[in-house]
Amino acid sequence: MPVQTTLHYVFDPLCGWCYGAEPLINAASGLMPVVLHGGGMMAGANRQKVSAQLRAFVMPHDRRIAEYTGQPFGRDYFEGLLRDNDAVFDSQPPIAAILAAEQLAGRGLELLARLQRAHYIEGRRIADDAVLKAIAAEMGLPAHAFASALLEVDSESHMGTSRAFMASVGGQGFPTLVLEREGRLQVIDIGPFLGKPDAFVQWLDREFYLSADANASNPAFCAPNGCDL
Repeated sequence: MPVQTTLHYVFDPLCGWCYGAEPLINAASGLMPVVLHGGGMMAGANRQKVSAQLRAFVMPHDRRIAEYTGQPFGRDYFEGLLRDNDAVFDSQPPIAAILAAEQLAGRGLELLARLQRAHYIEGRRIADDAVLKAIAAEMGLPAHAFASALLEVDSESHMGTSRAFMASVGGQGFPTLVLEREGRLQVIDIGPFLGKPDAFVQWLDREFYLSADANASNPAFCAPNGCDL
């Protein structure tokens, strides 16, 4: 590539549309560096215990995401995690784990994808410290070093900075993807490419030289404080 291009990815590990976009992010990472910005959609006052109300709210969204993107949702998620009233949906612990994996081994994006599968397919509690450490160990990250990095990261500050960045580029919610080229930022609309990672890569490879106007009109996203249709 003649021009250094970076993809900024504003995400949340509990955002269904971010899970739907995972194949696109993975494909893009083969072309350019991906910088992660975890937004904390369900952190702090927005964290929620699993309940019948939460299940009734998220299931129609998840079914539409599956239909629209082709991403699988497991029975252990629908009939396990979403019926586990002791589970808590909290974005901050998995974001902290992703930051720790990135700091430790440059594997934050890999851990994000693994946590999405753990949540949406395996029905695991990715807000639980023990689950995060177990998944990191499954990936081969050294246990002691990962635990230390997990204590050191400032996930709260990171989430605030990520939300400020999203607002500064006019992002509407999660996922927001921004191409950076020679200091210029361009929000890109991934809606037409969901479920089509090859087409997305071809488009990036062809179009990243251009300076088209930013387009933040993607209808398939999670709002800053929750997923929407």
